[in-house]
Amino acid sequence: MKFVKYILIAALVALVLIQFYRPEKNEGGYETVAYFEEEANVSPELAAVFKTNCYDCHSDQTVYPWYAEIAPASFFLEEHVEDGKKHFDVSSWESYSAKKKDHKLDELIEYVEEGEMPLDSYTWIHGDLSEENTKSILQWAQLQRLIYQKEMAGLFK
Repeated sequence: MKFVKYILIAALVALVLIQFYRPEKNEGGYETVAYFEEEANVSPELAAVFKTNCYDCHSDQTVYPWYAEIAPASFFLEEHVEDGKKHFDVSSWESYSAKKKDHKLDELIEYVEEGEMPLDSYTWIHGDLSEENTKSILQWAQLQRLIYQKEMAGLFK
């Protein structure tokens, strides 16, 4: 019984100590997504959907919930944001070639169609995309892919 007591005390001390380490925040201003929205022809309605469902993990514009200040949730969120930006980062959109933009949109279509995005762990707390929003994102992404494919073919400059 003493052994269990020491384990619990050690776990409590560790939990308190990790509260003093804060992961770096991913908080840029609106300008980090403005280029993406303008260049990729994102309507104001679709921009609102992206802001609510995508930008937290896929841009430098993360809005942190209250529990982001509590470890280990803070570490969990940091890992999600890093992983999300690794796969699709609208704040880096300006640096992507037309080919890379086309590829990123192809992946977006695939993940949204298969229900892999947004992640379940995100939608449990923040809500899910409506069927209408999902349809709007897919239509927009498919149209944008056509534009980037024409650009790659040299039809736009």
